[in-house]
Amino acid sequence: MSNRQMTVPAVRARKVADGADPLVMVTAYDAPGARIADEAGVDLILVGDSLAMVVLGYDDTLQVTIEDMAHHTAAVARAKPRALIVGDLPWMSYHVSTEDTVRNAAALIRAGAQCVKLEAAVSACRWWRPSSPPRSP
Repeated sequence: MSNRQMTVPAVRARKVADGADPLVMVTAYDAPGARIADEAGVDLILVGDSLAMVVLGYDDTLQVTIEDMAHHTAAVARAKPRALIVGDLPWMSYHVSTEDTVRNAAALIRAGAQCVKLEAAVSACRWWRPSSPPRSP
């Protein structure tokens, strides 16, 4: 296990076909969970929308909000893990408009995510290749 901070470029550069070990990602929703995952040596920590069912008691993931996700992303980030923090955009936080998508992704980045995950067919994402995408910090 390396003590170096995992970054998006480091993830992109790590290819199993080139002999690298596979990446390991686990889900955490709070600082203690992030510390445990990080101490185990994982490469990525996902703050997933499964938070809705696992932590918040909903029947499905459709009820979780961007505010819920940002709150729990910030809790994970406060653990200061070496692992890359991946914030999950919840349902309907990126389906409406480019502006909503960017605003909601920015909320997770501000909370401490180093990248964001979404689930959609590329054809459904009008904003997939904006002419001048915002740059992340």
